[in-house]
Amino acid sequence: MKGVYLLDDSIISPLGFSTEENLQAIRNEKSALQLHKSSRFSSGSFYAGSLDKVAISEAFEKIGNPADYTKLEQMMLLSVDQIIKANPELDLNSTGLVISTTKGNIDLLGGDKFSEDRILLSELGEVIRKFFGFKLKPIVVSNACISGGLAMTVAAKFIEAGKFENAVVVGGDLVSDFVVFGFQSFQAISDQPCKPFSNDRNGISIGEAAAAVLLGSKPKKNSENVKIIGEASVNDANHISGPSRTGEGLFKSIQRALAEAEISAERIDYVSAHGTATIFNDEMEAIAFHRSGFQKVPLNSYKGYYGHTMGASALLESILTKHCLLNNELFSCLNYNGPGTSKELSIISDYRKQELNYALKTASGFGGCNLAMVLKKEQK
Repeated sequence: MKGVYLLDDSIISPLGFSTEENLQAIRNEKSALQLHKSSRFSSGSFYAGSLDKVAISEAFEKIGNPADYTKLEQMMLLSVDQIIKANPELDLNSTGLVISTTKGNIDLLGGDKFSEDRILLSELGEVIRKFFGFKLKPIVVSNACISGGLAMTVAAKFIEAGKFENAVVVGGDLVSDFVVFGFQSFQAISDQPCKPFSNDRNGISIGEAAAAVLLGSKPKKNSENVKIIGEASVNDANHISGPSRTGEGLFKSIQRALAEAEISAERIDYVSAHGTATIFNDEMEAIAFHRSGFQKVPLNSYKGYYGHTMGASALLESILTKHCLLNNELFSCLNYNGPGTSKELSIISDYRKQELNYALKTASGFGGCNLAMVLKKEQK
């Protein structure tokens, strides 16, 4: 891959309504995870990172009528709106639009405020396309929890193929009953804020967010830039809801991404892991990273800050990884209390500044899917 640039970005989350607000919250080790009461849990409660519906509506009133759009649509539209306004030269007649989500408007099931077709992922794409006036038909990527990163690589491939010069990729998902109780049926929800890679981890926390990134074939002038130089996705075909115990799919994804980037593992300065904090996921990742030679490479997960934001997670975390490269800073793996995997990892325990040039972003999901993406900082 010659390289596709991450030109601009936006994050709408409980930690803030812009990328900079989110970065500052993470620097301050602020978490979005709060206790929610629920009689459907034996403990009577669970932790999740939820966006306040009123706050979303108040922000959305500046660009549209909240009554006409679902909560998820408002979140995703707000995120794209920041990209559009920051890049007025963008030609929406030729700019691609790629949507990433796992469940879309699943919370509309059983409701009657919106028409039934609003639950369709294709309709979610059309709502966003029409709101801003994109001419090209939107592409929807829904592949479990690698969706956000996969959507970025899909857009990058279209750009490299010359189908469009720029693309807006937007991802989002909600903390809905469908999602929370689905994970609870697997007994995968932690009774505390999740603790990725920690020796006392006992499951995930769910979160909701929307994020958007503008990808392009040309760098920003007079600025440092970050670009995707390698990516790969490999399915381990192990189990519908359990990862390979040897990390085979993630390991192969990493090897192929490095090969496409034409760099060795020794060049990677930082790994942004998936890190859901389930027993099996974190152990699988540790094995794959160990096999790849990343034992001493600084590594973290952002799930302790946001919870698992599913279809938005790999996109949101790629944006954070981009800014880590640009700002030469490493964020702590929040809630980490000590080694919890069978293989050695260099978990980031405290915020610090460090020169960074290459980063690896990974994600894994149900159905055995895995994704690895190599990012490179390019000097002025």
